[in-house]
Amino acid sequence: MTTSYIDPTLVFAWQTAHSIARGSPLPVHDRGGFRVDTHSEKELKRWVFPQQCDGLRAIAHDIAAPRHYLKLCGSNEELRRALPVHWEVQAENYFMMAAVTALDTKPLPNGYRMELHQAGPVTRARVIAPGGELAASGCAAEAADVFIYDRIETAPDHRRKGLGVAVMIALGAARKSLISPQLLVATEDGRNLYASLGWTVLAPFATATIPES
Repeated sequence: MTTSYIDPTLVFAWQTAHSIARGSPLPVHDRGGFRVDTHSEKELKRWVFPQQCDGLRAIAHDIAAPRHYLKLCGSNEELRRALPVHWEVQAENYFMMAAVTALDTKPLPNGYRMELHQAGPVTRARVIAPGGELAASGCAAEAADVFIYDRIETAPDHRRKGLGVAVMIALGAARKSLISPQLLVATEDGRNLYASLGWTVLAPFATATIPES
């Protein structure tokens, strides 16, 4: 039984923009989910499923090699029930949407500076620390009528200074359509930060892969 429902069109749009942000191939429809033939060092292919279905179970039983990822808009327990034992479920993430259109801009701490780079629909932000090291970064892409945030990261030595929020604000300023949904997939820690910024969880987001032997 599916514990969460999320519009498949929204999931496909998110994966399309996510692929553009990471320079990956665009997703294609495959057995009830959306497949990306990534062919990266970490990942050969990924499938994202808006909900549990027979196609997910069929793919899981067909694959025995690592570097394939199955992702479900559902809980870890729900995904685990669909998989053979050789699959390993990873830490649960969360598919989230912004409930606010913009955030108030705040100045960076003294000595920090923001760098922005835009290439077509993709914007990248970097916060450089006073010593010259990378303190925080992230990217965003506007495509398929959505605006997605990806890889928002703050270095451990520079946390609790509002840098992650500053990156989000800088990226959000690049939005051309203010009515397009803003989407991201957050970790457990990230979920708390984004919730404080007015984001809501649409569904848990579970991931499984086959461990390297």
